[in-house]
Amino acid sequence: MNALSRLVFLVSVAYATAASAADATLFRIFLRDGGVLVSYGEFARVEDRVVFSMPVGGGLAEPRLQIVWVSADAIDWTRTGRYAASARFQQYAQTRGEQDFHALNDDVARVLNEIAVSTDRARALELAIRARAVLADWPRTHQGYRQDDVREIVGLLDESIAGLRASNGQTSFEIALVASMPLVDLEPVLGMPAPGEQYVQLVRLADMTTQPAERMTLLQTARALLDEGGPAAFPDGAIHRESLDQRIRGELDIERRYARMSQRLVMEARQQAAEARVSGVAEVLARIESEDRKLGQLRPDVVAALRAEVNANLDAARGLRLRRDQWMLRQSIYQGYQRQVGTQIVGLVKAQASLEAIRRLEGPRLDVLQTLQWRLGGGAERLERLRVADEVRETHELLVGAWRFAESAARQRVDAIASGNLARAWEASSAAAGALMMLSRVQQNIRELLEPPRLP
Repeated sequence: MNALSRLVFLVSVAYATAASAADATLFRIFLRDGGVLVSYGEFARVEDRVVFSMPVGGGLAEPRLQIVWVSADAIDWTRTGRYAASARFQQYAQTRGEQDFHALNDDVARVLNEIAVSTDRARALELAIRARAVLADWPRTHQGYRQDDVREIVGLLDESIAGLRASNGQTSFEIALVASMPLVDLEPVLGMPAPGEQYVQLVRLADMTTQPAERMTLLQTARALLDEGGPAAFPDGAIHRESLDQRIRGELDIERRYARMSQRLVMEARQQAAEARVSGVAEVLARIESEDRKLGQLRPDVVAALRAEVNANLDAARGLRLRRDQWMLRQSIYQGYQRQVGTQIVGLVKAQASLEAIRRLEGPRLDVLQTLQWRLGGGAERLERLRVADEVRETHELLVGAWRFAESAARQRVDAIASGNLARAWEASSAAAGALMMLSRVQQNIRELLEPPRLP
């Protein structure tokens, strides 16, 4: 039997299909301290942490899962990697291995049959080389499954390739090596952990974590697992339950004490900052460390957040102190401006009722409008001629604009009455609305200028 015939015979053998198993692989994560954690499916390393799904109750077919993490430094990576390789290999072998290998055989057999009947030897050689490339890489992408068999098939295929090359007049060529995988040391694959083992793992993780919220979640999950399992799964459940309840109460008490401390110190810092007392806020900041020591330094994340908030209040106090000092420097400017334009503002305030009537298109009487025109006439020009400081220029421009809108509203309302033109009355209404809005802004700005700055 020549090499090609032997190869066709080898790949035509039927292989038994492995028994089906659960899709997810259960991995063991071995800790340096001797502990073991179970990962339902692959675990992932994210920077300095390893994140995985851990079964925490439920049935064997559909376990309840919880996302947890553990420090990468706490893991025995050699032991964990060895078990993971064994688990992956065995899971693949029991589920898809034979099916994939059988499909590979079918593909190779189809190619070889095509080579056997081909009269184009160059084309046959090309097909053989392609088939060999697929075979050579197959172990690397399939957990090293049946790689000895694949290597034997490749060896026979190499003989066929050599014969085809020789028939085409080629006397030298290179053979690529098969991408072999390291042999996997098979270990017994453990099944779903019993409720007791799940409980131990939850408590172990709670002891390991430095995050209070994560620890509380793990303890509460362990507590729920005790209730779910009942006396049958946990003969000493009452003892465990009391222990967990005590720890949970302790965690809650710590949370409350730190919450009260944070609330008290933040309130003091805000009060001091509102008065621009920089030294007072700095004193609150300095007290955080001593207050934390009194509580046992058990919540570094809470303290870090508290320190950041008090620091923000310190910056706010410094900024407010600066703005108040600036306000003191400019107070005479603001008061002087108020005296400059006080009469004009009072004049616009007195005109508000008439402007409101114009805005609503319901008056006022013509004689009132004529008086209003007389009072407002030339006022905007007089305001523009005033020399004002840069600090109040924006407010002054608003005042000039309010006066011009008021003049326009009175004039357009008189024109609307004379012509009976409703569109002209609507134009007067818009001008009156603008005057009232800008006057309100001017009054607000002047109040803010005259009052010392405050925190938002």
